[in-house]
Amino acid sequence: MHIIKRAAMPSWKAWLIRLAAILLSLIVSGLFVMFVTKLNPISVYIEMWKGAFGSSRKIWNTAQGTAILLCISLAVTPAFKMRFWNIGAEGQVMAGCIGTAAVMILFGNKLPTFWLMVCMVAASVASGIIWALIPAIFKANWNTNETLFTLMMNYVAIQIASYLSTVWENPAGSAHIGVINMNTGKGWFPAIFGHEQTINILIVAVLTAVMFVYLKYSKHGYEIAVVGESENTARYVGMNVKKVILRTMALSGAICGIAGLIIVAGKDHSLSTTSAGGQGFTAIMVSWLAKFNPLMMILTSLLIVFLERGAGAIATSFRINDSIADIVTGIILFFIIGCEFFVNYKIVFGNKGAKQ
Repeated sequence: MHIIKRAAMPSWKAWLIRLAAILLSLIVSGLFVMFVTKLNPISVYIEMWKGAFGSSRKIWNTAQGTAILLCISLAVTPAFKMRFWNIGAEGQVMAGCIGTAAVMILFGNKLPTFWLMVCMVAASVASGIIWALIPAIFKANWNTNETLFTLMMNYVAIQIASYLSTVWENPAGSAHIGVINMNTGKGWFPAIFGHEQTINILIVAVLTAVMFVYLKYSKHGYEIAVVGESENTARYVGMNVKKVILRTMALSGAICGIAGLIIVAGKDHSLSTTSAGGQGFTAIMVSWLAKFNPLMMILTSLLIVFLERGAGAIATSFRINDSIADIVTGIILFFIIGCEFFVNYKIVFGNKGAKQ
C-alpha cells in the first residue's frame, strides 16, 4: 500500500468527498448516541438544529457568534498563508478587549459618543498590533520560534486582564469587572434594525470582502504567498522579507483588535480573562479547513458555531453529560477534517502503487 499525492482534483469531486464525510460522521455520531444514551439520534440532531436556529433570538446569536469567530479566523489567515505560525490570536484578541474596555471605563463619561467610539477603535487596533508585532520583530530579526513566542503572549495578555479585573472591579471587592457603563450605555454599539448584533455582523462582512480582495488580488497578498512558499525565493526576486513579516503580523493584530472591540463593545460590554473564550485557537481550525479562503471561512465558522450551540442544546434538553455532547461534536469535526486527506492524497495497492 502506498500513499500518493493527488493531482489537482475537480472541485465538485472534492465537495462530494466532504459531503460523504459529513453524512458518515452523522451516522457514526448517531450510533454512538444510540448505544451510550439510548436516545433517538434523529431527535438529537433536531434538537441540535433548534439549539442554533430554533428561534429568532437564537438565529441572531448564532450569526453573531459566527461573525466573531470569522473575524478572528480572518486575522490569523494572512500569517498562516505566510507560514508564520501565529498561535497568539487569543492574546491579540484579549489585547483588543483590554484596549476597548480601558477607553470605555476611563473616558466613557468624559467624551462625546463619536469621539469615544473613535478612541475605542484606535485603542483596540493599536493594542492588537502591538501584541502581534512583538513576536514578529523577534522572528524577523533573530529567527525566534514564533509558535512558542505567540503562545506565551496569550498567557501574558490573560494575566494582564486578570490584574485589571481587580483594578477596575465593580462592585468593589468582587475582583470582577461588571457591565461597563451599564446605566449610560456609553461605548456600546447601537442597535440597528432593532438588533444589537447587526453592527457586529456588518463589520465582519466588510472585513471578509476586503480580506478576500487583499489576499487574492493585491500586491501585498501576492508577497504573502511568495514568502509562504519560500523566503529564499522571495529574497531572490527582491522582496523585503522582514517588512512583509512585520506588515502581515500588524494586519493580523489589527483584525484581532477589531474582534476584541466587537466582543467588548458589541457583545459582552465587560472584560474578563475569558473574553476571547478560546476562539483564538478555534479560528486556526476554521482557517485551515477553509484553505485560507475568506469566503469559505463563512461556512466553516458557521459549522463550528452550529456544532457548539447544538451540543449545548442537547446537553440541556436531554439532561445528558456535557461530555457526551462534546464527543458528538468531536466525531463530526474528526470526519470533516480527516476527509481532507482523501482530497489531497490517494491510496493505491500492489505493484501499481510501487510504480507510482
